[in-house]
Amino acid sequence: MASPLILAVDQGTSSTKALLVDAGGRVVSRAVAPVAESQPRPGWVEQSAEELWQSVRRAVAGCVDPAQAARVAGVGFSTQRESLVLWDRRTGEPAGPLISWQDQRTADRCHELAATGAAELVRSVSGMPLDPMFSALKARWLLDTYDQDRRRSRTGELCLGTVDSWLLSRFGGEHVIEVGNASRTQLLDVGTGDWDPRLLDLFGVPREVLPRVVASSGGFPAVRDLAPLPDGVPVLAVMGDSHAAMFAHAGWRPGVVKATYGTGSSVMAIGDPGEVPGLCRSIAWDLGAGPAPAVEGNIRATGRTISWLAELFGAGADVLLAEAEDTGPAGVHFVPAFGGLGAPWWEPDATPVVTGLTLGTRRGQLVAAALEAVAFQVEDVVAAIDQAVGHVRVLMADGGLTRSARLMRLQADLSGRTVARSGEHDLSCLGAADAAGLVAKLWTLEQLEQRPRPADAFEPALDETERAARKAAWHEAVRRSRPPDQRSST
Repeated sequence: MASPLILAVDQGTSSTKALLVDAGGRVVSRAVAPVAESQPRPGWVEQSAEELWQSVRRAVAGCVDPAQAARVAGVGFSTQRESLVLWDRRTGEPAGPLISWQDQRTADRCHELAATGAAELVRSVSGMPLDPMFSALKARWLLDTYDQDRRRSRTGELCLGTVDSWLLSRFGGEHVIEVGNASRTQLLDVGTGDWDPRLLDLFGVPREVLPRVVASSGGFPAVRDLAPLPDGVPVLAVMGDSHAAMFAHAGWRPGVVKATYGTGSSVMAIGDPGEVPGLCRSIAWDLGAGPAPAVEGNIRATGRTISWLAELFGAGADVLLAEAEDTGPAGVHFVPAFGGLGAPWWEPDATPVVTGLTLGTRRGQLVAAALEAVAFQVEDVVAAIDQAVGHVRVLMADGGLTRSARLMRLQADLSGRTVARSGEHDLSCLGAADAAGLVAKLWTLEQLEQRPRPADAFEPALDETERAARKAAWHEAVRRSRPPDQRSST
């Protein structure tokens, strides 16, 4: 009898990826389907919820042939987080666009709430700072726009959910959301793992419109209309993309800290040191042993900075990265505060800044400065995690931007830590496969810990004096990007 396979799907900001993994954890096949985003107004970032679903179907069809489909024992999903969809429960049709996690349309409302003193309640209960990146204010905007009196929400005619909830709804069954994704909405009490009435009231979200919170192992509806898979294949595991990448690193082990270099970046460690300025508390996963708490810092623009430069210069990102491979920034600092700064500053009013420009500045130096900005931003978060959970000696790195060896060397130099670059770029997808295979009992947690994880190690080469000087110059550029009344705290 042919051995079973696990299908993993990672629905991300710029693409949907699919991996087929065998019982030994080896990748058998893979496919990718791009997805688009639009910016209809400054600060607004939207996607089509229907296009996201169709991209999942395309990726799966490209990854699995009909003979393999009969061997698929189950499916694991990882998904972009904080993005939000509102849809009609009966027809399944979206009521409006998917509002991306990158979207900043609710920044003014965020300021209004902060002025009322609500930020302390939000952080203490949800674990998150009051910031437009998270889902709660997006929920309010969608409901104010498409169900102003909340009648359809309270009667259950509408469903509100994150991307995992939306995709699972395509299979029918109950309206559900995975607990790790729910913990990123700013509507969940991270202590109880359930929707908090005070936060629902604050953001104007009726409980009836929200999904039921379930563990990362379900129960979820079984697959339907996902050819070539037969209807009825079980969905065994669901995680947020950053959480899935952490799982792929065997991140439940003490002392593991990972950074995912995607459109934005997530730096995460398992543990709950209590409230830490600049960091978020969330739930990583629940695979039967109860919710695993996590501490995390989120950076808005890392890979997106490089793709923006590619759009600006009309050149491919790979071309720009190649140009920057042997080029220094020549005194240029670039603070990519598109939509403000994320962790550890959480300053939505910060603006992008480029300092040190001269008439001799060339494209390669700007790209080099952008790469340094990625490394500096990640190190600022790693330093905060270091203080929260203990000394971080090795940073586990994954994500598409890690293909730049220069960035990995910069990260090691500017951090003063060893950086271990994963040999698997699609780590969120692999983490979803690991979790699904665990639920299917194809392997154990102990076997996952022992599984080889090929990685390239980058060691720091800067001395501490130069490292400190370069950090100080970076923090001066960050100070300039912040509003005048916040600059003294940089």
